[in-house]
Parts: sequence; C-alpha cells; structure tokens
Amino acid sequence: MKIAIDAMGGDYGLDVVIPAIALIREEKKYEDVCLVLVGDKEQISEKLSLYKIKQDSNLFIEHASEEVAMCEPPAQALRLKKDSSMRVAINLVKNKLADACVSAGNTGALVLTAKFVLNTLPGVDRAGIISPIPTEKGLVNVLDLGANISCTSENLYQFAVLGNILTKNVNNIESPKVALLNIGSESIKGTDTIKDAAEQIKADPNINYVGFVEGSDIFKGNVDVIVCDGFTGNIALKSIEGLSKFFAKSLKSVFTASFYGKLVGLLCYPLMKKFKKRLDPKEYNGATIIGLNGIVVKSHGGADVQSFANAIKHTIKAVETDVLHKLRKNFESQ
Repeated sequence: MKIAIDAMGGDYGLDVVIPAIALIREEKKYEDVCLVLVGDKEQISEKLSLYKIKQDSNLFIEHASEEVAMCEPPAQALRLKKDSSMRVAINLVKNKLADACVSAGNTGALVLTAKFVLNTLPGVDRAGIISPIPTEKGLVNVLDLGANISCTSENLYQFAVLGNILTKNVNNIESPKVALLNIGSESIKGTDTIKDAAEQIKADPNINYVGFVEGSDIFKGNVDVIVCDGFTGNIALKSIEGLSKFFAKSLKSVFTASFYGKLVGLLCYPLMKKFKKRLDPKEYNGATIIGLNGIVVKSHGGADVQSFANAIKHTIKAVETDVLHKLRKNFESQ
C-alpha cells in the first residue's frame, strides 16, 4: 500500500507532517505501508534529518516545486500551480503510483483539483465531503460537509448511496441507518428537494432509510449516516467545532475563577481530559472526498501531530477496506 502525503499543506506544513510520520512508523501494524512525502525535496530531507527519520523502501520523497497557500483561490491554484505538492500527490493516485492521498491543505483547492484530476465515479454527478462526528453511542458519518453549496434531490440520493457503502465497509456496520437532515422529522416538512430525495432513498432496497432527523438529533447516535447539502453540512460542522471550543473555555473559566474551583478542577482533571478528548474534532480527523475515481482524504488545516497521524490512519483504513472498488461496483451495476 502506498499513501501520498501533501507534505507542504496545512497551517503548519512539515512541522506537523514529519513528526506525524514518525508516529505512524512507530506502530507495528503500519510497518508495511509505504508513505510518499510530496513537496520540496530539500526542505523535507532537512526535516527528516532533524527528527532522525531515515528514508527507506517504505518512505521516500516525490519532489514538487510549488505549494498551495491556505488562502489561495481554488481556481487559481488549479490553473497556475500544476507542480504543487497537492496536485502532484493527486496525480500519483491518478497514475496508480499511490493508492490514496491525504492533505491538510486548502479545502477548496483540494476538492477542485481532485475533481479535475480524478473525475467522479461513473454514475456519480458530484463528489461530497464525508466525515465522522461523535455521538452518544459512537460515531455518525455526515455528508456533504462543504463540497457542494446547493444540491438536487438526485445529488442527495447519490450521497446517501455513497455514505451507506462507506459506512458499511469502513465502520463495519452491516445495515447502516441512513437519514436526511431536515428542519423537522415529520414527512410534510422541508423543501421539495428534500422530499424528493427522501422518496428516492426510500425506494432503494439497498439503503436502510429511517427518515428525517433534525439538528438536535445529530448527537443522539440513533443513525449511522446523515445526508445534507454542503451549505447546511458545513454550517453544522463549524457550529459543532465552535460549540466544542466554547465548552472547553467555559469549563476552564469555571475551574479557574476561585480557589475552590481550582481545587475541584484538580480533582476532576482526569475526567475532564477524557471529556475534552471525546469532543475534540481533531480526534476524528480525516474527511473523505467521496465519489471520486480515487481516494482523497482531507485533514483539518490546523491539525496537530496526533490529529494528522489520525488522518493518515483513516486513509489507510479506506484503502484496506477496498471501499473505492465497492463504490465503483455499485454505480456500474445501476
């Protein structure tokens, strides 16, 4: 297995990517995974030396002379940065020199470039972004999280199919419960697009469709896949991330406001650490751009070392479960 890594992407670039590589290589179960670091060869070599990581048959560099800035317009990156670390990493997937790629770079540029280079699977109109979100009972996969601002009912149906297959294989759930995100759980609520999508999903015998869910239902864990358009999904995701940070800051201010609070905080520290870890978006890092003719995973731009390592692990699992082949097989049979 070969995983191409956009070594120059993200807020911290090599300062996060290289130590994350070190973490992955320390785990025995990943010793046969080949990691291809894509980016400026000189800079990568220097950083590898700094962390005393040696290049071998399972770790090598693919030079790329350019990098995409986090604030760069996606169309500009696609048009002018043909030798960027992001583009070269995706090209490796296209040319079957890598089984998948992962990047913490500019989301818009990554989605646009991946669509241009890899194209969508036959029968899939648009690719979407899918990512796990923690719930009371485990995880729920939500898509689309920002790749498509507006969607047709057919797009939403295809997202349901994509999410169903990925969840079945990556999360090992035999019959995932699939729902549509709506303003109410009643069948009479929502736009015509949502209602039409519901009818299409309901008619598919391969999908265990359970109806509409509201925003407040996301964390209950009663479903395994939640489908929505990218505009709604991205707002929901950012709201969740913001609420998580709000909880953390609020708890910290309560425990540091007085001597008694500090004492209680000290006693509760181990439990609060577990609580924070459970809600931290970085713990679930790794959003798949699903529907493409190749595996591309988006890491959070501000990911720390452990978080980026988690994104690499997520990418490896997507390859191990052969989810791309199963997605392709499903749409070819329709």
